[in-house]
Amino acid sequence: MSEMRFSKSNDVLGTTNRGNPAESGLCTLCRADCQGRCETFMSSLTGRSILYPRSFGLVTAGANNTTHVGVSYNALRIQGYAYGAHGIAPGLSSDPDDCIFPNVSLETEFGREIKTKAKIPLMTGALGSTFIAEKYWDSFAIGASLVGIPVVIGENVVGVDRQSVISKGKISKAPELDRRIASYMRYNGGYGAIIVQMNVEDTRNGVAEYVAEKYGNKCIIELKWGQGAKDIGGEIQVTSLDYAKFLKDRGYVVDPDPDKEWVKSAFEKGSITAFARHSRLGNTNLDGAGHVREDFMKSVDYLRSLGLKRISLKTGSYGMEELAMAIKFATEAKLDLLTIDGSGGGTGMSPWNMMQSWGVPSINLHAKAHEYASILAARGENVVDLSFAGGFALEDHIFKALALGAPYTKLICMGRAVMIPGFVGTNIEGAIHPDRRKDLCGNWEKLPKTVSDLGSTPEQIFAGYYDVEAKVGKAEMKNIPYGAIAFWTLADKLACGLQQLMAGARKFSVNRISRADLFAGNRETAIETGIPHVADANNETAKKILHS
Repeated sequence: MSEMRFSKSNDVLGTTNRGNPAESGLCTLCRADCQGRCETFMSSLTGRSILYPRSFGLVTAGANNTTHVGVSYNALRIQGYAYGAHGIAPGLSSDPDDCIFPNVSLETEFGREIKTKAKIPLMTGALGSTFIAEKYWDSFAIGASLVGIPVVIGENVVGVDRQSVISKGKISKAPELDRRIASYMRYNGGYGAIIVQMNVEDTRNGVAEYVAEKYGNKCIIELKWGQGAKDIGGEIQVTSLDYAKFLKDRGYVVDPDPDKEWVKSAFEKGSITAFARHSRLGNTNLDGAGHVREDFMKSVDYLRSLGLKRISLKTGSYGMEELAMAIKFATEAKLDLLTIDGSGGGTGMSPWNMMQSWGVPSINLHAKAHEYASILAARGENVVDLSFAGGFALEDHIFKALALGAPYTKLICMGRAVMIPGFVGTNIEGAIHPDRRKDLCGNWEKLPKTVSDLGSTPEQIFAGYYDVEAKVGKAEMKNIPYGAIAFWTLADKLACGLQQLMAGARKFSVNRISRADLFAGNRETAIETGIPHVADANNETAKKILHS
């Protein structure tokens, strides 16, 4: 990792990280009960106003230029241009009155046969069987639906649901999965999508068959090859011996084994207090790229035989061979989307040292993804649409990742960053309405000063409150979780910041962003990414101007 661009406190924005900031600017440990005030926390409340220095009109603010150190996304810088306008929307002109940042279009789309549109080039990370995802799902899903971006239901949701009914690989009842889909669909207006992810256990349990029969092509099915946080299957911790036994009976790996007598005894005496539930590794019975390809194509063909037309693949931060396989096979299979998750990503539930030590860092993985996609494109292949993931949190991350992978990258996937507004909004709702706190899983008994300084009502606290009200109607606001309002507010800040960066690069449509809009802050990053160094970018054309 590079030297971090974020200190624990940022005087300019008035933000503070409670722990060590990660490269993304998020704390390495983000608690659901945190009382602020990192940039993402405050963005969930104040929205686009946090793009600017605080105490505007009373201060001058300067940049803390450490972004050029080391190889990372923070070492990429965004080009600005003094002339031109590209991608102007129909009905607008290159007149300065039209070339303003609010007119920048952030709409994107992905997919092969069926196009899925998104209002802004974002999607959530996979929110699966973790208790965090379950508790705060309505905030995440309704927020994403209102914003108009895809949300991913992660692995194992059906398998860990004690109310689901599974017999011999056939699901007859899946209330938690149904609840999650219904939450998103309620406010869906034609943008975004529900993506249902499947791992080994989900495949065995019959998740694809259930989704195909009940929802058809309203959902996208996502096959999974790992993720950027870890190179083993997903895990959760449970504190009930009975629940641990249930999960083992469902076919999961449970550690320690709840059926062993010494484990039962140790649990009763308090020396064992929790059990870890793990998923299996995929493809353990395969050897070599050829076998993986054959198995993968069979899986895709089977899904299509169920009538599923929208299929995606999620791959993690494996090495270059696996990356090439993912891009090549997804392209051959004519998938709708390939999400490539670099190390540094994930939703924060992985073994800690594994997160620190395994896999390919995001910038290296994504730079290679562009290189490999370009090789296929040069051979005339219609390369699968890509989404990049891996620890992103801010609007400049979105721009840089889209540009680094252009023209193949259509979306940026955010995990931890878009979960924070769900936490913040839920805690605020529980503090304002104590009668709802238990059901909401709110953690605050009263509003902390970071929030009460803004006001005491949701209308005062959330900069995006009235935008949401305008979308759903005043009467419907009683059904919108505060976490979803916070999600909207954060998304508005990210969208506004991205529009401003794009306008400065003279790109008025998100599909016009290109690698030429970046330069590297140091030579090492230039070598690793193929992005020219700041002193080399456009240097030859500059000299032609001087000699003309």
